[in-house]
Amino acid sequence: MESSIPEDLRCPRTRARRVRDDYAPPYPAWVARASKSVRQVTMAYFGLQWKDTDLAAQANAQFAQLTAYFAAEGGPVHFDRAVEIDAAGFNNLIAIAYWTDTTAFARWQADSKLAEWWESRAASGGRLGYFREVFSPRIERFETLFSSPDRMEGIGVALQNRSEQDVTDHAYWGSMRDRIPLSQTDALEASGSAIGRPGLSASQRLRIAGHENLAIIRSGQEWTDTEGRERALYTTEMEPILRAGMVFLRDHGSQIGCYVNRYMRHVDASGQSLQKTFGLSYWRSLAQLEHWAEFHPTHLAIFGTFMRIVKELEFNLKLRLYHEVAVLSQDEQHYEYINCHAGSGLLRAGNQG
Repeated sequence: MESSIPEDLRCPRTRARRVRDDYAPPYPAWVARASKSVRQVTMAYFGLQWKDTDLAAQANAQFAQLTAYFAAEGGPVHFDRAVEIDAAGFNNLIAIAYWTDTTAFARWQADSKLAEWWESRAASGGRLGYFREVFSPRIERFETLFSSPDRMEGIGVALQNRSEQDVTDHAYWGSMRDRIPLSQTDALEASGSAIGRPGLSASQRLRIAGHENLAIIRSGQEWTDTEGRERALYTTEMEPILRAGMVFLRDHGSQIGCYVNRYMRHVDASGQSLQKTFGLSYWRSLAQLEHWAEFHPTHLAIFGTFMRIVKELEFNLKLRLYHEVAVLSQDEQHYEYINCHAGSGLLRAGNQG
Protein backbone atom coordinates (compact mmCIF):
# COMPACT_ATOMS: atom_id res chain seq x y z
CA MET A 1 0.00 0.00 0.00
CA GLU A 2 1.00 3.65 -0.39
CA SER A 3 0.04 7.03 1.01
CA SER A 4 -2.70 8.92 -0.80
CA ILE A 5 -0.54 12.05 -0.62
CA PRO A 6 2.04 12.06 -3.43
CA GLU A 7 5.66 12.02 -2.37
CA ASP A 8 6.45 15.54 -3.58
CA LEU A 9 3.64 16.97 -1.39
CA ARG A 10 4.47 15.10 1.80
CA CYS A 11 5.98 17.04 4.68
CA PRO A 12 6.41 16.64 8.44
CA ARG A 13 2.96 16.71 9.96
CA THR A 14 2.08 19.32 12.53
CA ARG A 15 -1.50 18.03 12.58
CA ALA A 16 -1.97 14.36 13.43
CA ARG A 17 -3.97 11.86 11.42
CA ARG A 18 -7.12 10.38 12.96
CA VAL A 19 -5.59 6.86 13.06
CA ARG A 20 -2.37 5.25 14.25
CA ASP A 21 0.54 4.86 11.86
CA ASP A 22 0.04 1.09 11.75
CA TYR A 23 -3.62 1.34 10.66
CA ALA A 24 -4.57 -0.98 7.76
CA PRO A 25 -7.88 -0.41 5.91
CA PRO A 26 -10.28 -3.37 5.67
CA TYR A 27 -10.72 -3.10 1.87
CA PRO A 28 -8.77 -1.47 -0.99
CA ALA A 29 -9.25 1.96 -2.58
CA TRP A 30 -7.21 4.07 -4.98
CA VAL A 31 -6.62 7.77 -5.66
CA ALA A 32 -6.02 9.79 -8.81
CA ARG A 33 -2.48 11.06 -9.35
CA ALA A 34 -1.43 14.29 -11.05
CA SER A 35 1.77 14.52 -13.02
CA LYS A 36 4.39 16.75 -11.42
CA SER A 37 3.72 19.45 -14.03
CA VAL A 38 0.13 19.86 -12.79
CA ARG A 39 -0.06 22.35 -9.95
CA GLN A 40 -3.69 23.46 -10.22
CA VAL A 41 -6.83 22.13 -11.90
CA THR A 42 -10.16 23.60 -12.95
CA MET A 43 -13.55 21.99 -12.35
CA ALA A 44 -16.23 24.05 -14.12
CA TYR A 45 -19.98 23.50 -13.83
CA PHE A 46 -21.91 25.13 -16.69
CA GLY A 47 -25.69 24.87 -16.31
CA LEU A 48 -29.01 25.66 -17.94
CA GLN A 49 -32.22 25.92 -15.98
CA TRP A 50 -35.91 26.00 -16.91
CA LYS A 51 -39.29 25.08 -15.48
CA ASP A 52 -41.88 25.10 -18.26
CA THR A 53 -41.91 22.00 -20.45
CA ASP A 54 -42.19 24.07 -23.63
CA LEU A 55 -38.65 25.31 -23.00
CA ALA A 56 -37.02 21.86 -23.08
CA ALA A 57 -36.16 21.90 -26.78
CA GLN A 58 -34.68 25.39 -26.56
CA ALA A 59 -32.68 24.44 -23.48
CA ASN A 60 -31.28 21.33 -25.15
CA ALA A 61 -30.30 23.35 -28.22
CA GLN A 62 -28.48 25.91 -26.09
CA PHE A 63 -26.78 23.14 -24.15
CA ALA A 64 -25.60 21.54 -27.40
CA GLN A 65 -24.18 24.90 -28.41
CA LEU A 66 -22.41 25.23 -25.07
CA THR A 67 -20.82 21.79 -25.21
CA ALA A 68 -19.78 22.33 -28.83
CA TYR A 69 -17.44 25.06 -27.57
CA PHE A 70 -15.60 22.40 -25.56
CA ALA A 71 -14.07 21.15 -28.80
CA ALA A 72 -12.27 24.47 -29.35
CA GLU A 73 -8.53 24.74 -28.75
CA GLY A 74 -7.78 24.67 -25.05
CA GLY A 75 -11.12 23.04 -24.21
CA PRO A 76 -11.57 20.60 -21.33
CA VAL A 77 -9.71 17.31 -21.07
CA HIS A 78 -12.94 15.63 -20.00
CA PHE A 79 -16.56 16.54 -19.31
CA ASP A 80 -19.72 14.88 -18.04
CA ARG A 81 -23.38 15.65 -18.65
CA ALA A 82 -25.89 15.43 -15.80
CA VAL A 83 -29.47 16.40 -14.96
CA GLU A 84 -31.43 17.29 -11.84
CA ILE A 85 -34.87 18.61 -10.90
CA ASP A 86 -34.23 20.97 -7.99
CA ALA A 87 -36.34 21.77 -4.93
CA ALA A 88 -38.17 24.56 -6.79
CA GLY A 89 -39.17 22.17 -9.58
CA PHE A 90 -36.73 23.56 -12.14
CA ASN A 91 -34.90 21.30 -14.59
CA ASN A 92 -31.13 21.70 -14.46
CA LEU A 93 -28.92 20.41 -17.26
CA ILE A 94 -25.23 20.68 -16.38
CA ALA A 95 -21.91 20.07 -18.08
CA ILE A 96 -19.06 19.36 -15.65
CA ALA A 97 -15.78 20.12 -17.40
CA TYR A 98 -12.21 19.51 -16.23
CA TRP A 99 -8.89 21.12 -17.10
CA THR A 100 -5.44 20.21 -15.78
CA ASP A 101 -4.04 23.59 -16.87
CA THR A 102 -5.77 26.64 -15.42
CA THR A 103 -3.99 28.94 -17.85
CA ALA A 104 -5.45 26.97 -20.74
CA PHE A 105 -8.89 27.23 -19.14
CA ALA A 106 -8.63 31.00 -18.74
CA ARG A 107 -7.47 31.41 -22.32
CA TRP A 108 -10.21 29.12 -23.64
CA GLN A 109 -12.92 30.90 -21.66
CA ALA A 110 -11.78 34.32 -22.85
CA ASP A 111 -10.88 33.54 -26.46
CA SER A 112 -13.43 30.96 -27.52
CA LYS A 113 -16.85 31.82 -28.83
CA LEU A 114 -18.10 30.79 -25.41
CA ALA A 115 -17.32 34.28 -24.11
CA GLU A 116 -19.49 35.90 -26.77
CA TRP A 117 -22.24 33.33 -26.22
CA TRP A 118 -22.19 33.86 -22.44
CA GLU A 119 -22.38 37.64 -22.75
CA SER A 120 -25.29 37.29 -25.15
CA ARG A 121 -27.13 35.16 -22.58
CA ALA A 122 -26.89 38.04 -20.10
CA ALA A 123 -28.42 40.42 -22.64
CA SER A 124 -31.11 38.11 -23.97
CA GLY A 125 -33.42 37.85 -20.96
CA GLY A 126 -36.03 35.16 -21.51
CA ARG A 127 -37.16 32.23 -19.41
CA LEU A 128 -33.99 30.13 -19.55
CA GLY A 129 -31.51 30.44 -16.70
CA TYR A 130 -27.76 30.03 -17.08
CA PHE A 131 -25.02 29.60 -14.50
CA ARG A 132 -21.38 28.78 -14.15
CA GLU A 133 -19.66 27.66 -10.97
CA VAL A 134 -15.91 27.39 -11.46
CA PHE A 135 -13.41 25.91 -8.99
CA SER A 136 -9.66 25.94 -9.52
CA PRO A 137 -8.08 24.20 -6.53
CA ARG A 138 -4.33 23.99 -6.21
CA ILE A 139 -3.05 20.45 -6.10
CA GLU A 140 -2.47 20.56 -2.33
CA ARG A 141 -6.14 21.47 -1.73
CA PHE A 142 -8.02 18.48 -3.10
CA GLU A 143 -8.23 14.70 -2.83
CA THR A 144 -9.96 11.82 -4.58
CA LEU A 145 -10.95 8.25 -3.78
CA PHE A 146 -12.07 5.38 -6.03
CA SER A 147 -13.35 1.92 -5.12
CA SER A 148 -11.96 0.41 -8.33
CA PRO A 149 -8.56 0.85 -10.00
CA ASP A 150 -9.72 0.36 -13.58
CA ARG A 151 -12.26 3.16 -14.10
CA MET A 152 -11.77 6.77 -13.04
CA GLU A 153 -14.44 9.48 -12.90
CA GLY A 154 -14.39 13.27 -12.86
CA ILE A 155 -11.00 14.84 -12.24
CA GLY A 156 -9.50 11.33 -12.21
CA VAL A 157 -10.26 10.97 -15.93
CA ALA A 158 -8.59 14.31 -16.64
CA LEU A 159 -5.49 13.50 -14.58
CA GLN A 160 -5.19 10.13 -16.36
CA ASN A 161 -3.15 8.49 -13.59
CA ARG A 162 -3.86 6.72 -10.32
CA SER A 163 -1.92 5.37 -7.38
CA GLU A 164 0.03 2.26 -8.31
CA GLN A 165 -1.24 0.49 -5.22
CA ASP A 166 -4.25 0.86 -2.97
CA VAL A 167 -3.84 3.56 -0.33
CA THR A 168 -3.51 3.38 3.42
CA ASP A 169 -5.60 6.37 4.50
CA HIS A 170 -9.24 5.54 3.91
CA ALA A 171 -12.19 3.70 5.53
CA TYR A 172 -12.11 5.69 8.78
CA TRP A 173 -13.77 8.88 9.94
CA GLY A 174 -11.48 11.78 9.15
CA SER A 175 -9.68 10.07 6.27
CA MET A 176 -11.08 12.58 3.78
CA ARG A 177 -9.19 15.36 5.55
CA ASP A 178 -6.07 13.23 5.94
CA ARG A 179 -5.86 12.74 2.16
CA ILE A 180 -5.74 16.50 1.48
CA PRO A 181 -2.02 17.41 1.37
CA LEU A 182 -2.50 20.84 2.95
CA SER A 183 -4.14 19.22 5.99
CA GLN A 184 -0.72 18.00 7.11
CA THR A 185 -0.03 21.50 8.45
CA ASP A 186 -3.27 23.50 8.12
CA ALA A 187 -6.59 23.18 9.98
CA LEU A 188 -8.46 24.32 6.84
CA GLU A 189 -10.83 26.44 8.94
CA ALA A 190 -13.43 28.49 7.08
CA SER A 191 -13.65 32.26 7.43
CA GLY A 192 -15.91 34.90 5.94
CA SER A 193 -19.23 34.26 4.23
CA ALA A 194 -20.69 33.87 0.75
CA ILE A 195 -21.65 37.40 -0.31
CA GLY A 196 -24.18 38.20 -2.99
CA ARG A 197 -26.55 41.00 -3.85
CA PRO A 198 -29.80 40.04 -2.11
CA GLY A 199 -33.08 41.56 -3.17
CA LEU A 200 -32.26 41.96 -6.86
CA SER A 201 -34.49 40.47 -9.52
CA ALA A 202 -33.65 36.86 -10.34
CA SER A 203 -33.58 37.85 -14.02
CA GLN A 204 -30.49 39.95 -13.47
CA ARG A 205 -26.91 38.75 -13.74
CA LEU A 206 -25.63 37.97 -10.27
CA ARG A 207 -22.22 37.01 -8.98
CA ILE A 208 -21.43 35.50 -5.61
CA ALA A 209 -18.11 35.83 -3.84
CA GLY A 210 -17.13 32.65 -2.03
CA HIS A 211 -15.11 32.67 1.16
CA GLU A 212 -11.90 31.15 2.46
CA ASN A 213 -11.86 27.35 2.81
CA LEU A 214 -15.31 26.67 1.41
CA ALA A 215 -15.49 22.89 0.81
CA ILE A 216 -17.00 21.04 -2.15
CA ILE A 217 -17.60 17.33 -2.68
CA ARG A 218 -18.74 15.33 -5.69
CA SER A 219 -19.55 11.78 -4.55
CA GLY A 220 -20.72 9.27 -7.14
CA GLN A 221 -22.14 5.81 -7.67
CA GLU A 222 -22.28 3.57 -10.74
CA TRP A 223 -24.27 0.34 -10.84
CA THR A 224 -23.89 -0.48 -14.55
CA ASP A 225 -21.97 -3.69 -13.89
CA THR A 226 -24.09 -4.95 -11.01
CA GLU A 227 -26.44 -7.87 -11.48
CA GLY A 228 -28.70 -10.22 -9.58
CA ARG A 229 -28.80 -9.83 -5.83
CA GLU A 230 -26.36 -6.92 -5.75
CA ARG A 231 -28.40 -4.89 -8.24
CA ALA A 232 -31.61 -5.57 -6.35
CA LEU A 233 -30.06 -4.55 -3.04
CA TYR A 234 -28.69 -1.34 -4.51
CA THR A 235 -31.84 -0.24 -6.33
CA THR A 236 -34.39 -1.20 -3.66
CA GLU A 237 -32.45 -0.62 -0.41
CA MET A 238 -29.31 1.46 -0.93
CA GLU A 239 -30.45 4.06 -3.45
CA PRO A 240 -33.63 5.11 -1.60
CA ILE A 241 -31.63 5.72 1.59
CA LEU A 242 -29.02 7.65 -0.39
CA ARG A 243 -31.72 9.73 -2.07
CA ALA A 244 -33.32 10.55 1.28
CA GLY A 245 -29.98 11.85 2.55
CA MET A 246 -29.49 13.93 -0.58
CA VAL A 247 -32.98 15.41 -0.26
CA PHE A 248 -32.30 16.29 3.37
CA LEU A 249 -29.15 18.18 2.40
CA ARG A 250 -30.95 19.89 -0.46
CA ASP A 251 -33.90 21.05 1.64
CA HIS A 252 -32.45 21.42 5.14
CA GLY A 253 -28.67 21.42 4.70
CA SER A 254 -28.37 25.11 5.51
CA GLN A 255 -29.07 24.18 9.14
CA ILE A 256 -25.80 22.21 9.31
CA GLY A 257 -23.50 24.20 7.03
CA CYS A 258 -24.40 22.81 3.59
CA TYR A 259 -25.03 25.67 1.18
CA VAL A 260 -25.98 23.57 -1.85
CA ASN A 261 -26.76 19.94 -2.61
CA ARG A 262 -27.64 18.52 -6.01
CA TYR A 263 -28.38 14.83 -6.55
CA MET A 264 -27.69 14.37 -10.24
CA ARG A 265 -27.96 11.62 -12.83
CA HIS A 266 -25.51 11.20 -15.67
CA VAL A 267 -26.92 11.36 -19.19
CA ASP A 268 -25.32 10.61 -22.54
CA ALA A 269 -25.01 12.96 -25.52
CA SER A 270 -28.58 12.17 -26.59
CA GLY A 271 -29.98 12.86 -23.11
CA GLN A 272 -30.55 9.21 -22.18
CA SER A 273 -30.06 8.36 -18.51
CA LEU A 274 -27.03 6.31 -17.51
CA GLN A 275 -26.76 4.08 -14.45
CA LYS A 276 -24.61 6.64 -12.67
CA THR A 277 -25.51 9.30 -10.10
CA PHE A 278 -23.63 11.69 -7.87
CA GLY A 279 -24.24 14.13 -5.08
CA LEU A 280 -22.66 17.56 -5.43
CA SER A 281 -22.45 19.62 -2.24
CA TYR A 282 -20.96 22.98 -1.30
CA TRP A 283 -20.23 23.39 2.42
CA ARG A 284 -19.19 26.30 4.58
CA SER A 285 -16.35 24.19 5.95
CA LEU A 286 -14.74 20.79 5.71
CA ALA A 287 -15.39 20.37 9.45
CA GLN A 288 -19.15 20.68 8.94
CA LEU A 289 -19.06 18.19 6.06
CA GLU A 290 -17.11 15.80 8.28
CA HIS A 291 -19.56 16.25 11.15
CA TRP A 292 -22.53 15.38 8.90
CA ALA A 293 -20.72 12.30 7.61
CA GLU A 294 -19.72 11.03 11.05
CA PHE A 295 -22.69 11.94 13.22
CA HIS A 296 -25.85 12.92 11.32
CA PRO A 297 -28.63 10.30 11.16
CA THR A 298 -29.10 10.76 7.40
CA HIS A 299 -25.51 9.85 6.60
CA LEU A 300 -25.30 7.16 9.26
CA ALA A 301 -28.32 5.55 7.56
CA ILE A 302 -26.49 5.64 4.22
CA PHE A 303 -23.28 4.27 5.70
CA GLY A 304 -25.03 1.62 7.80
CA THR A 305 -27.09 0.36 4.86
CA PHE A 306 -24.04 0.22 2.64
CA MET A 307 -21.97 -1.72 5.18
CA ARG A 308 -24.83 -4.18 5.75
CA ILE A 309 -25.05 -4.83 2.01
CA VAL A 310 -21.26 -5.13 1.70
CA LYS A 311 -21.18 -7.75 4.43
CA GLU A 312 -24.14 -9.62 2.95
CA LEU A 313 -22.27 -9.79 -0.37
CA GLU A 314 -19.02 -10.73 1.42
CA PHE A 315 -17.22 -7.63 0.11
CA ASN A 316 -17.67 -8.85 -3.48
CA LEU A 317 -19.16 -5.79 -5.18
CA LYS A 318 -19.40 -4.58 -8.76
CA LEU A 319 -20.86 -1.27 -7.60
CA ARG A 320 -18.35 1.52 -8.25
CA LEU A 321 -17.97 4.44 -5.87
CA TYR A 322 -15.82 7.55 -5.97
CA HIS A 323 -15.53 11.09 -4.73
CA GLU A 324 -13.51 14.25 -5.22
CA VAL A 325 -13.19 16.84 -2.46
CA ALA A 326 -11.64 20.29 -2.52
CA VAL A 327 -11.17 22.95 0.15
CA LEU A 328 -10.88 26.21 -1.73
CA SER A 329 -9.20 29.49 -1.10
CA GLN A 330 -11.33 32.50 -1.94
CA ASP A 331 -9.49 33.20 -5.19
CA GLU A 332 -10.19 29.65 -6.46
CA GLN A 333 -13.98 30.13 -6.75
CA HIS A 334 -16.27 31.90 -9.23
CA TYR A 335 -20.09 31.83 -9.18
CA GLU A 336 -22.28 33.58 -11.73
CA TYR A 337 -26.03 33.26 -12.42
CA ILE A 338 -28.16 34.69 -15.22
CA ASN A 339 -31.96 34.59 -14.96
CA CYS A 340 -31.83 31.84 -12.30
CA HIS A 341 -34.27 31.49 -9.44
CA ALA A 342 -33.13 32.69 -6.02
CA GLY A 343 -32.55 29.19 -4.64
CA SER A 344 -30.08 28.25 -7.37
CA GLY A 345 -26.60 27.13 -6.35
CA LEU A 346 -24.75 29.56 -4.14
CA LEU A 347 -27.35 32.26 -4.85
CA ARG A 348 -29.24 30.83 -1.89
CA ALA A 349 -26.31 31.44 0.46
CA GLY A 350 -25.56 34.85 -1.06
CA ASN A 351 -29.19 35.93 -0.73
CA GLN A 352 -29.02 35.14 2.97
CA GLY A 353 -25.86 37.17 3.61
